[in-house]
Amino acid sequence: MQVAITSRHGSIKPEFREYITRKSEKLVRYLHQVSEIDVTLEFEGDRVTVEMLVEIEGYHSIVAQVEGEDAGATFDRTLHKMEQQVHRYKEKLRDHRRDKSVSEIARSSVSEQDDSASDEG
Repeated sequence: MQVAITSRHGSIKPEFREYITRKSEKLVRYLHQVSEIDVTLEFEGDRVTVEMLVEIEGYHSIVAQVEGEDAGATFDRTLHKMEQQVHRYKEKLRDHRRDKSVSEIARSSVSEQDDSASDEG
């Protein structure tokens, strides 16, 4: 799994870059299908925008973006937002209430209606 860190209009200290990498890699604990994580920090005056993009194998990308004044706190909020989205995606995968697809449910209800109509006639 690869963590790519990009900085626009500013620079990141090596310690902070290491912190971002270490914290971002923990997303794999929640979901093993994570193939790539891209973190972009954009500095505009005294504002920082942190965008995190997580690539999931066999799925699409999940994106979280937060704007703030402190780069560290903004990254932490972005990571928290991403953790929630990954958790929500994982819950969708484990949703046990849907054993059948919607089309299978529709077909079975139509065939039940046909059976009941033929029993009456």
